[in-house]
Amino acid sequence: MDDVDRMLIGLLQEDAARPYAALGAAVGLSAGAAHERVRKLRERGLIRRTTVDIDPVAAGRDVLAYVMVDGNTWMGGTGEALAAVPEIEEAHVIAGPASLLVKVRASSTRELQDVLRRVFKIDGVTGTQTVVVLETFFERGVHVPGAPSDSGDK
Repeated sequence: MDDVDRMLIGLLQEDAARPYAALGAAVGLSAGAAHERVRKLRERGLIRRTTVDIDPVAAGRDVLAYVMVDGNTWMGGTGEALAAVPEIEEAHVIAGPASLLVKVRASSTRELQDVLRRVFKIDGVTGTQTVVVLETFFERGVHVPGAPSDSGDK
């Protein structure tokens, strides 16, 4: 990956719908050359997907919580069961005071409680500790060193 690839990634992170002509102009390439570079980044797995960034509050998902999940066995095989709970945005096997860390977005604390009940039904789960977020300062995606960032870094 060279500097042009990094710049393309940064530009796409700002606006994934940006036309190839605009991408090319921003990095000194033709539209076709920019398209080919992006295609190769996808092929190599650097760009996994193109998606839409949804405002969770506008979508009615006002409650954000992180849940540490305890288990009585190795919990590394629970990924499918966790993925079946649509309110769970992320799930991670962790080292520390719990076995798993999951990120949950819910419409209310009542829905969060329902999510916790469903988590408890997963084989091996023995307990949870939930932290509810009161305010989010910012969220960001993966920053590729050398790519422009939203803060104006070039």
